[in-house]
Amino acid sequence: MDYINKSINLYMNTKIDKIAGSRRLSNYWWATIILLGGLGFLLAGLSSYLKLNLLPFSNTKNLIFIPQGILMIFYGTLAIFISLFLWLTIFFNIGGGYNKYDKDNGYIEIFRLGFPGKNRKISLRYKIQEIQSIKVDIIEGINPRREIYLSTKDQRQIPLTRVGQPLSLQEIEEKASELANFLGVILEGL
Repeated sequence: MDYINKSINLYMNTKIDKIAGSRRLSNYWWATIILLGGLGFLLAGLSSYLKLNLLPFSNTKNLIFIPQGILMIFYGTLAIFISLFLWLTIFFNIGGGYNKYDKDNGYIEIFRLGFPGKNRKISLRYKIQEIQSIKVDIIEGINPRREIYLSTKDQRQIPLTRVGQPLSLQEIEEKASELANFLGVILEGL
């Protein structure tokens, strides 16, 4: 999925960038793989305890329950809980939201979703006059980082890009320069 699913220009002076949250193909993939692996380990451990073959494609009733079976039950249970956490982040679309730039009313709103509770919806509003620049942070290496920040006059830096797979250099340049031109501020870091 793209960093920005869609950019909508409602009027000439309003721009909305939708941010993809946890509902990405990679998260679905890992949640499913971890769940299946955890179920396999749990059933293998239970097979060693019950002396039954609960997995049709292998012979696990010959495992010794202590220590092999009990460890497999532990690892299987742990993997199922991790998978449950991943499925909940997908279900609640953690990190999803939008960035709204409204020149007519003179504000920028950054909205993200979190886990259910008192602080589920995170909404930050800034006046456009408070914005000093759009900053691009590029770090290459084993764990590359390519992010766009909103720099305010009081030295705060608010991230505008999603967490996960970094954007390509061309894509980050285009998005940052387009945003800096739209807001009428300088572009730093390129």
